[in-house]
Amino acid sequence: MQLARRHFLHLAAIGVALPAFTRGAGAQSFPTRAGRVIVPFTAGSASDILARLLATKMSESWKQPMVVENRPGAGTTIGTDAVAKAAPDGHTLLVTSAAFAASAAIYSKLPYDPVKDFTPISQLATAPIVIVVAPSLGVRSIKDLIELGKRKPGELSFGSAGVGSSTHFAGERFKLAAGLDATHVPYKGTPEALMDTMTGRIQYSLSPILPAVPFVTEGKLIALAVTTAQRSRTLYEVPTVAEAGLPGFEYQDWWGLFAPAATSPAVVDKISEETGRILQIADIQKQLLSQGAEARRSSPSEFSDFILEKINAARQVATSASIRVD
Repeated sequence: MQLARRHFLHLAAIGVALPAFTRGAGAQSFPTRAGRVIVPFTAGSASDILARLLATKMSESWKQPMVVENRPGAGTTIGTDAVAKAAPDGHTLLVTSAAFAASAAIYSKLPYDPVKDFTPISQLATAPIVIVVAPSLGVRSIKDLIELGKRKPGELSFGSAGVGSSTHFAGERFKLAAGLDATHVPYKGTPEALMDTMTGRIQYSLSPILPAVPFVTEGKLIALAVTTAQRSRTLYEVPTVAEAGLPGFEYQDWWGLFAPAATSPAVVDKISEETGRILQIADIQKQLLSQGAEARRSSPSEFSDFILEKINAARQVATSASIRVD
């Protein structure tokens, strides 16, 4: 990871070395035509919703259309690869999630290099994942769940939205931290996992906040804890995993904005500044909160460090849990 970090820093140094007037000229002329934001998920996904909010505001500000293209498939690698191979002129961007780091961790072969083929621009948002159980399980807290797992090693199972998903990695992190022997059950999506949790086919699930809230409100599921370091503004009465018995535990779902590698520093800076402006708009923050997420801006260098950290952490979890896709 030190080598990867030096690669990012080397790119940053190149940008600093460029003459100021050259960088300024590049920023002033961008964008010169319509652009596109590629999302490696289906329409209606959290990444898609976030990309459309961003693209709409960019179009208004830059007076150039920014079109969102959904390119799902192959664990998000199809759409991601399209951006890696696009012209590095800032007119093709990628909005993706924590799946970016997960793919780097679980795929033995990728058509792109997750570090060398991209320029991180900014983090966009973060969101907690919630651990839920059915009332019939008789568990009312994280401590109760851990104790049940210790009494019945190998008998508990947990659901996620699929192999390599954020909910899968959050579940594996929780297993490792709690010392649980539990079986992962991957589903096509979060709704299916929640349904099987309610019916007792599996003992617990990890879910994004939004899909779980209606079932928690109706009393069909109990929210034991959220995975982030701070409580969720959507489920503020629910403790964090750290508060509930595993000090230091943290896992967050996240979304970010990338450009192809070799995109000029001037263009990256302009996109970063515009992204920061958009994320400060009250209505944008409100819409994100309605999706269970919170706006989170970072500088390109901060996001570069963040990505390296998340890829490294995902690889550690993948190795410990033997998660691998050939």
